[in-house]
Amino acid sequence: MGTISTDQRAFAERAESVAAEFADDAYTWGGDPPWANLRRLAEEGLYCPSIDEAYGGQGRSDVAALLLTEAVGRECPDTGWFTYMQSVVGPRAIDRFGSEAVKEAYLPDVTAGESFVSIAISEPAAGSDVASMTTEVTEEGGQLVCNGEKTWVGGVPFGDAAVTWVRFPEGLGSVVIPYDDPGVEIEEVYTNMAGYAQTHFTIDDVVVPESHVLTRGEDAFKEQLVALNWERLGSSALTVAWAEAALERALAYASEREQFGHPIGDFQGIEWKLAEMYRQVETAAALVYQAAAGAAGHGQPPSRLQTSTAKLHCSRMVEAVVSEAVQIVGARAYQQGHPLEYLYRLARGRRIAAGTDEMQLNTVARALKDDGLPAVSKR
Repeated sequence: MGTISTDQRAFAERAESVAAEFADDAYTWGGDPPWANLRRLAEEGLYCPSIDEAYGGQGRSDVAALLLTEAVGRECPDTGWFTYMQSVVGPRAIDRFGSEAVKEAYLPDVTAGESFVSIAISEPAAGSDVASMTTEVTEEGGQLVCNGEKTWVGGVPFGDAAVTWVRFPEGLGSVVIPYDDPGVEIEEVYTNMAGYAQTHFTIDDVVVPESHVLTRGEDAFKEQLVALNWERLGSSALTVAWAEAALERALAYASEREQFGHPIGDFQGIEWKLAEMYRQVETAAALVYQAAAGAAGHGQPPSRLQTSTAKLHCSRMVEAVVSEAVQIVGARAYQQGHPLEYLYRLARGRRIAAGTDEMQLNTVARALKDDGLPAVSKR
């Protein structure tokens, strides 16, 4: 992979070495937090690599977080999801935009592999249409008070707080809401296809300290919208990991399973499937790391065109690759409890989470209309 530096390559190799320890327990978590794995990554100085060293991270670039997500997710899909969520989503927003007090309150436990911070954006009547959010923060008696509701929030049963998108009188913003506040009420916990809990909770007169305000005002919130590009690249790296895990299992099965006196991998129909799967995985990885390396190299956030292209391609790619792996392995992979059956259920969610396919298509089209095709010199 020519888009990462020598130092980043060494970091990825360390991550792969530690992640190999997770293989035996992979596919057994069933949506529960793999705390032991997260603590192990923290002990090795790998977990939450892009978070500031002052709070237990390594102060590396966000590219390192993508590499860690891919290396870990390839061995253990669940540990990969937790790594992604805590490296480039909720805690990263606190690290980038938070006060010293809120960073001290939440980040050290997260980076130690002992805590989880969610992201809460969607509402019952507002998903992709962020401008329709009704959860609001108002000023009452010299205090900031939050009221509203959020849904489809991951990690609530074992989490401590959520980076919550809200509406201030002057526009959109974000605050940190702790789950143990008396005004936070869990209304319903859903279980998605992959067995992960997603929660609907209400916020009733929760007092928000100024220290828990992350972004407020149009310019500040625009920065947070741009930061979402790293979340989408993190999601894309996760899908690459899951697709690689599926391809590895398909390769192994095709080499071992014999029919008509030959391993099925010797038949051209299977060979072509494996070649197509590899083409899709490598194309996806190239899109992710090209976007990430270009941003890191120029000190800029990833472009919306590259990010949405990568997110769209990767989300579709992982569903297709895992489906073909199931087809190669056949009836065994279609049984509940088989790793490929689990990967298939995980994979389907990525076309919805972190921005639906349709929203990515809209973003790509708008970026092309606004800016035209990128110049050759910008590749």
